This record gives sequence, structure tokens and C-alpha cells, in this order.
Amino acid sequence: MSVEKGLLYAKSHEWVKEEGGEFVVGITDYAQSELGDLVFVNLPEEGDEVTMGESFADVESVKAVSDVLSPISGVVSAINEAILDAPESINSSPYEAWFIKVKDVTDKEELLSAEEYEEFLKTL
Repeated sequence: MSVEKGLLYAKSHEWVKEEGGEFVVGITDYAQSELGDLVFVNLPEEGDEVTMGESFADVESVKAVSDVLSPISGVVSAINEAILDAPESINSSPYEAWFIKVKDVTDKEELLSAEEYEEFLKTL
């Protein structure tokens, strides 16, 4: 199970990376391994608002459909069209296959460091 240093994490297993005033959001290696082989991704539209703790996307695996919760609140500034065509890239590279970029971020206080997230995983 890999946890990438330098990223922030939510207890709902999403990662966040600040990049030029925007925040990039994806799911962790733990999340993709629990979900299994992903076959479909549903993303919001650019300009949609996302709210911390609420679903902003869903992923379908061979097992089930699961919501992806937003680790921050703000406005979607970009979506990763590549994962719509190749959802399996999330399984192979969870820290490169980002879902959305968010601007005008207001809530992000509950995020964990990589070390804190690793400790949290030990409790599961």
C-alpha cells in the first residue's frame, strides 16, 4: 500500500495536492485496492461546487458503485477527461490519475499529512 509524501489525505481515502492556487483531488492507493478493478467513472462538470464530506463523483468497479467524497469545498475548475476513457488508470497509478481540480477552496481543515494518514490506515 503506497502513501505518497507531500500530499494531504482525507479519512474517506482521497488525496489532495496544492498546485498553483488550485487543489488537485484523487483517490488513494488504499481506496483503489479496496474498490477493485474500476470500469467506469462519473465526474462533475467544470463550474460545479463541491462540498467537503459530500459526494462529487462515483466510481464503478466489478464489485459495486461507490461514491467519491470531496475532501475540500470549492468550485471545480477542471476534470480529468483521461480517466473517463481509461478508469483502469486509477488502479495502476492512483496518485497520477486525478479526478478534479478545485479553485476558490474554503474548507480543508480536516486533511491529514501522509504520516497521519499512514497511522489512520493502521486502525482499519
